[in-house]
Amino acid sequence: MLRFQLMRILLLALVGAAAAWAQKVTIEFDQTVDFGRYRTFAIRDGRLNSANPVLNSELIRQRINADIERGLSARGLILATGGPSDLNVRYTFGAVRRAEVEAFPAGWRGFGTDIVRVPFTEGTLVIDLRDPRTRSLVWRGISTEDKSDAAKIEGKLDNMVKKALDKYPPKR
Repeated sequence: MLRFQLMRILLLALVGAAAAWAQKVTIEFDQTVDFGRYRTFAIRDGRLNSANPVLNSELIRQRINADIERGLSARGLILATGGPSDLNVRYTFGAVRRAEVEAFPAGWRGFGTDIVRVPFTEGTLVIDLRDPRTRSLVWRGISTEDKSDAAKIEGKLDNMVKKALDKYPPKR
């Protein structure tokens, strides 16, 4: 009986550890675009879509703007202040509560199944780079973070922006 309880604790710890390292970053880009011709950028729009006030404030918007500016400037792009730009940046950040159901062996000698509900919060940041001349999307970075609550996602926000922009410009 004690052995099964230890297995249960170990499984829950593994599920929790997997959620702690669950940040995912994917990118999409137009393969016909020469990204070397882009020299300037402007942050045009930032939307926050979270019911949680920790993640839906002007301070979060300012932080994301600063992180994007820092990330693109580190890649040689210049922030266009007041005039036209080569790239327009738009982003959306939101969070939603979710739950996963995990099943594992339990009961007498491992015969049977125990089901555990593991709640978590998924935060997603989508950064779009658009060419204003063609009005088309040329690059998109999507960062997803799974944590036990929204405050922990807020702590990972800088890293979400950085990891997405580390993949700009895309490698062919």
